[in-house]
Amino acid sequence: MRHKIAAPMILILASLALASAGCAMGPAASGSFDRTLTVTAPIRLELANASGNVSITGSADNKVHVHAEVRSSGVGFGSPQKRLDEIVSNPPIEQKGDTIRIGKDISRVRNVSISYVIEVPHDTEVSTQVASGSQTIVNVRGPVKAEAASGSIRVDHIDRQTQLNTLSGSIDAQNIGDDLRASSASGSVTAANIKGDVRTSALSGTTQISRPDGRVDADTASGTVEVQGATRDVKAHAASGRVDVQGNPNASSYWDLKTVSGVVQLGVPSNANFHLSAEAVSGQIKTDVPIVIEEQGKHSLRARMGNGGGRVEVRTISGEIRVRAS
Repeated sequence: MRHKIAAPMILILASLALASAGCAMGPAASGSFDRTLTVTAPIRLELANASGNVSITGSADNKVHVHAEVRSSGVGFGSPQKRLDEIVSNPPIEQKGDTIRIGKDISRVRNVSISYVIEVPHDTEVSTQVASGSQTIVNVRGPVKAEAASGSIRVDHIDRQTQLNTLSGSIDAQNIGDDLRASSASGSVTAANIKGDVRTSALSGTTQISRPDGRVDADTASGTVEVQGATRDVKAHAASGRVDVQGNPNASSYWDLKTVSGVVQLGVPSNANFHLSAEAVSGQIKTDVPIVIEEQGKHSLRARMGNGGGRVEVRTISGEIRVRAS
């Protein structure tokens, strides 16, 4: 099974998240800054942040508006007020051509938390790296790539390819006009109304995918995988957890549903057409839909529903398999 979560940048962000954990200790100084940049779309926004929430929203305005709330703690050497004054008077914002960089050199920003609210033109590509804090990215063309060590990531109405990675936090992706890639080590993954292919990977947490227009590849080590409204290829694997897939496989689709320890549930309409191959090594296989049995053993079943067509293969080691009408 594929459980590849940690990448070098994610590990760097994790170390920064630990370093920024002390920001709430000791006396602190607070302030803010605002900047407005005139741009010619399309542009690319690159943001890096050690600590603080980030909100990025696309608009019809051909400007980039940045509002930041800054908090400097009393931990470490130096005056919190001095650190605050340095950032407010010289914000970490850089504009070079069609690229806007915010918060560069986050490894040097110690004991400072910055929360950003940013408005950008809709035709913007976004790349973010946040050590500790939530991220919300809405209504931009993309592509979008968002990484976090500790914090949730939410994206909505992204036109192009979207890639989301977090070590600790939930992922919520809605209304993506292209492919979605999402991985979380500890946290739920939710995806809905994805026009392209969906690929998710999680170590611990529930994965929920609904209304996918493309192929689905969902993998979890310890958690549940739920897919609703599938019509094309589906690969749903769990090491320890339930796999629940509902939809109607088309004539050329292939569904590969597996779990080592858990129940596999397959929900299809009564008029579905597919070939079924099911194996429950130490469990039962139950069906409440009309099927034509081709071969049956104590823990295995080969059957056809309707006129056949797509292929559905289901396997569990320790658990049962249920095929029901959706």
